[in-house]
Amino acid sequence: MRSKLGIPSALLASSLLLSPLAVSAAATGPVQHATTTSTSSPSSAWSAFPGLRWLRDSAVELIFGPPKDRDAVATATWADVHKLYNDYVVVRFNVTNREEEEKLRETVEKWFLDVWAVKKGEYVDIGMLESKLPRMRKGPWLPGSLHSPEFVVTDVVDRVWATYPHGKRYGEGRIGGRERGGIEEWEERIARDVVGRRVDDVDNMFFRDYQPLSVITNWLKLLEAMFPSHTELLTIGTSYEGRPILGLRLGVRDQNDSTTEPRSSSGDKRKTILITGGIHAREWISTSSVNYLVWSLTTAYGKETLVTKLLEQFDVVLVPVVNPDGYAYTWSTDRLWRKSRQETTWDQCPGMDLDHAFGYEWDGAAKSLNNPCSETYGGDKPWQAVEAAELADWATNETQSNGVKFVGLLDLHSYSQQILYPYSYSCSVDPPNLENLEELGVGLAKAIRLSSGEVYDVESACEGAVGGDYSAGEAVPRVEAGGGSFMDWFYHEMGAHFSYQVKLRDTGSYGFLLPTEDIVPTGEEMYAAVRYFADYLLGNNGREKVLATDTGSERPVEKENETVQTPVEEPVMPERPLAADSEKPQLVIESQDTDSTRGEGWTELRRRGGSRTDA
Repeated sequence: MRSKLGIPSALLASSLLLSPLAVSAAATGPVQHATTTSTSSPSSAWSAFPGLRWLRDSAVELIFGPPKDRDAVATATWADVHKLYNDYVVVRFNVTNREEEEKLRETVEKWFLDVWAVKKGEYVDIGMLESKLPRMRKGPWLPGSLHSPEFVVTDVVDRVWATYPHGKRYGEGRIGGRERGGIEEWEERIARDVVGRRVDDVDNMFFRDYQPLSVITNWLKLLEAMFPSHTELLTIGTSYEGRPILGLRLGVRDQNDSTTEPRSSSGDKRKTILITGGIHAREWISTSSVNYLVWSLTTAYGKETLVTKLLEQFDVVLVPVVNPDGYAYTWSTDRLWRKSRQETTWDQCPGMDLDHAFGYEWDGAAKSLNNPCSETYGGDKPWQAVEAAELADWATNETQSNGVKFVGLLDLHSYSQQILYPYSYSCSVDPPNLENLEELGVGLAKAIRLSSGEVYDVESACEGAVGGDYSAGEAVPRVEAGGGSFMDWFYHEMGAHFSYQVKLRDTGSYGFLLPTEDIVPTGEEMYAAVRYFADYLLGNNGREKVLATDTGSERPVEKENETVQTPVEEPVMPERPLAADSEKPQLVIESQDTDSTRGEGWTELRRRGGSRTDA
């Protein structure tokens, strides 16, 4: 029996069992060679069974071909990390009024500071060189009330190093408060875990560490080969440096549906949910969480009723790394790199913030968005960022040519534990289905709280540090500008009525440097949220039930005999959204009965500063 790729099924099964070992070895190979004095420990699986290593390597190479060195491993050294971040700290400003917010924003723009997180009414976290703080206090930049920020992360070097696989396994002593073992101890654990391991438990191995880009790529290919009935590997587009932007489509076609003709040929559009991660390169937990959802949904099909229903009635497209160039750069050079790696007008300041590069309400007037050295620079015009244009082109083509109707978006980021809904660019315009967005957002937060006890706040993405009404062209900007966001564009242009940006763990103790111990718990939180999201869209309004659990499992499951709720109708949009300025063009939804995401269903609102063809 052979797989979809023409590979013997037995070899595929062996490779799936052993691929996590290959993943871990690939992620740490050069370091192992440099730091291990002996690999002949009797407890080592590889030394005791040399044929096992050969079988693993042969299976992986047969499936994927020879490894590509460019993105295979973490090449950043301790010296590199120490040089970059020896003086780097993360400080927290408690901003209480608009004057403080304005002054802090001016300081961020003047000193090119890195805004890590903004949470309304609570804090603004900023990464900066500690040596800059005394100089900022002396000038006219910060008011006296902001002269003494709280230091929330001071050991940045250690925490950066600990997120790399080699930093965890080969570090000396304690890093980030956790004891680190050597290669012998790690191989002993691998040897113990692989004995009697079932294929269903491979995720426990893969998600013990953050994974580099090449490993994620091969892993997605392997999943498609192992689960051909309901997975399809997609190429969303190509990055600036030529890397593929990959995604996995999960869904089950009707047996009468042709595998060669697009769904649009039959006149039926396939409702689709898009889940993305890695728009900002350093937010590794967003990428690992999308990967966790890929694995959880793929393996739950046919086993969990809710997931099976979802994939029979909807497609789910998951894109773990929207920004592959930036993500690869965080592994090779700079762990806290945020933007893409595209060239700009300033050679010393490459990269664009992809979440400020989309054409809807792109805000070129904001100082932070038109300076290439700013962390939020989205280009000199809309769609200049290659990856943003590629993602938008793919989504548009799906709706126009491939019979897709996008109904939801979960765009994963970190950090601050928030569920944000449109609009990001301004608080002066309410989304037409505001009540439904708030209702579902609260449900997602509740599902997460029932799953892990963690609290996620639900609010509009337009809110600044203090809150209040902001417009795109207002003289007093927020600490963090919001124009040109992916969520706003997808909600408005693609007609995805339930679009959210989810900011994952934590609330600042680690920030973007979340320990690997949080990978699985964060993934489980998002799995609980996605199940609620799915159940809501299936018409049960989140009632099919997230409270019952399997024996011996923390995952929520459905109760087979539970009374099924009457399916709720899709939200009815008002004819005109409410706004402070009645003369301002508004997004109008006249009907939800049409399959079109443009024209009759969603009135066009184009205020783009440039054409897509200019990218």
